[in-house]
Amino acid sequence: MSTISVVALLAFLTLTVGMGLGEQGVNLRCRCISKEKKPIGRYIAKLEVIPTNSHCEETEIIATLKGNGLTICLDPNVSWVKKVLEKRKAGKKP
Repeated sequence: MSTISVVALLAFLTLTVGMGLGEQGVNLRCRCISKEKKPIGRYIAKLEVIPTNSHCEETEIIATLKGNGLTICLDPNVSWVKKVLEKRKAGKKP
């Protein structure tokens, strides 16, 4: 095989592996860039807690809002968010 063929094959394999990871829903970075600090607890329909991992060093809390289904990142260090998480762990809806 010529050098050009080997390079082309490696480039093709790299692209297909990278696309495969994206299709599987693997996030290679943090999802939350900005975080909401204002109390919006009564508007939350669903909470998703993403623990720290190799791609993001922070715990991420993503809220889906009632009505419009908009997703918002919440600041896990704010007291009202901590209360919502405690209620969720106790089995109550936020």
